[in-house]
Amino acid sequence: MAKGLLINLDRCSGCDSCIVACKLENELPLGRFYNKVLSIGPTGTFPNVEKYWLPSQCQQCRNPQCVSVCPTGASYRDEKTGFVLIDKEKCIGCRYCMYACPYGVREFDEEQGCVEKCTLCSQITANGDGVPACVHNCNCGARFFGDYDDPESDVCKEMAKYPPEAIHTLPDPGNSQPLTRYILSPNVASWKELV
Repeated sequence: MAKGLLINLDRCSGCDSCIVACKLENELPLGRFYNKVLSIGPTGTFPNVEKYWLPSQCQQCRNPQCVSVCPTGASYRDEKTGFVLIDKEKCIGCRYCMYACPYGVREFDEEQGCVEKCTLCSQITANGDGVPACVHNCNCGARFFGDYDDPESDVCKEMAKYPPEAIHTLPDPGNSQPLTRYILSPNVASWKELV
């Protein structure tokens, strides 16, 4: 099982409703985010200018570097759901996982002295019934959640509508193998490799 997010950037308007939904569902204080939306562009020369929005959250890597560097086993892949999670009881606040994450999507909670991140709303999705708050509240219908190993899942059905050149992942600087996929059609904008 490889459950994760698919985000259709052809539809994303940069409205930030995914950020708000995430903060409300996870009761995150001011200044702390599990999900961010980056503005890519504008690039080009008028009148040929393009821009898109790129939501960035835990990529639920198949080979998570955050897990491999954790000295206590606090960062782990849940056997039941397959999600990359953090056991706050085991976290000693060393932040090795934050340094190891190539996507900068982990947050440090000063009050609790531990690291936190997107859990794909495991409090909602762990039993297989719901979708993450960001997916449920996406105004543009740009977010999908499902099992990449199941051709009948929402993520696979949506990806099947697009050619391979429209499907992207964030750059993989090592061997993390990020699971999250992004759809960006060449006629909408050119995918920019972020470094």
